[in-house]
Amino acid sequence: MDFALSQEQQMIVDTVRAFVENEIHPHEDALERTGRVPAELGQEISRKCRELGFFACNLPEAAGGGGLSHLDFTLVERELGRGSMGLTVFFGRPSGILMACQGEQRERYLLPAVKGEKFDALAMTEPDAGSDVRGMKCHGRPDGDDWIVNGTKHFISHADIADFVIVFVATGEEDTARGPKKRITCFLVDRGTPGFEIRPGYRSVSHRGYHNCILSFDNCRLSSGQILGELHRGFDIASQWLYGTRLTVAATCVGRARRAFELALPQAVERRQFGQQIGKFQGVSFKLADMVTEIDAADWLTLSAAWRLDQGLGANREIASAKLYASEMLARVTDEAIQVFGGMGLMDDLPLARLWRDARVERIWDGTSEIQRHIISRELLRPLGG
Repeated sequence: MDFALSQEQQMIVDTVRAFVENEIHPHEDALERTGRVPAELGQEISRKCRELGFFACNLPEAAGGGGLSHLDFTLVERELGRGSMGLTVFFGRPSGILMACQGEQRERYLLPAVKGEKFDALAMTEPDAGSDVRGMKCHGRPDGDDWIVNGTKHFISHADIADFVIVFVATGEEDTARGPKKRITCFLVDRGTPGFEIRPGYRSVSHRGYHNCILSFDNCRLSSGQILGELHRGFDIASQWLYGTRLTVAATCVGRARRAFELALPQAVERRQFGQQIGKFQGVSFKLADMVTEIDAADWLTLSAAWRLDQGLGANREIASAKLYASEMLARVTDEAIQVFGGMGLMDDLPLARLWRDARVERIWDGTSEIQRHIISRELLRPLGG
């Protein structure tokens, strides 16, 4: 692994960082106050992203995307982590799961998502099925060539701006050595489909303006042509897709932590107490040392996991380690950054309180810290018969 960025990679970092600073940061205060992004602003961010040539940069060139490697795309996500998610969501990165589209689905869903004509959202979580995906109760039953879907999904990120939703539904059951197991199928569902409703979700302290929604299915009729991938094989698609999302969480946590540190560092020089810079006190200087060490460690864990994917190497444990460490690191770094500022760190004049609040959800979504520890320990123990 080459630890130096190439000229092209440095250009990616510089370009996306400039975009975040010029197009995202100026709108963050208003987003914090109102909790919403005006539709015209979201459209403007998407338009500028397309003009920049970065829209759908995560998808292959064959599909019209930017074709970035896992490592290059991780650099993009790291820089986007420096901005509010309610705004950066419009910096289009369609779900990679859409590459499973076949036939008419490519024209109806994949290509419009790549062009920025449609936005997607992914729906898996339910009130009683978060980490336990197989425990979902939202179900579909066959009716001729169609499926009738009933049930509820919640905590569905940015479904309020989605034109269609990628929904995972229980479509049967199979017997296994450990007892009955639900079969899961993935469907593509358009906004406005009869029997399908997208409702506002819960008010969250993390990522204001990046809304979660509740999806309701009431005898919603879907055609077999809306099945993404194979019938009853949705769990296989989900497992593959979750690779990328965990890496994205790790990368954005690194970017967010770096922003908090870059606010705290000059404060340690500029703020004076007891007649000297507070950075002269070990209580503060050691905090800075610990913060930057943890950020760098999380950064390299994340980049090395992305590199392994590009080399075709197994990376399940490495991605889990990156997601676990980076998300927990972000909580510590934002907390310490506030401590360096003292009371001012909690005021709205600075973004630190927001970064601190936003950090909390990172240890929950896309696989909790406990799930990541389970993945890591399982990968270690299985080769030994554990």
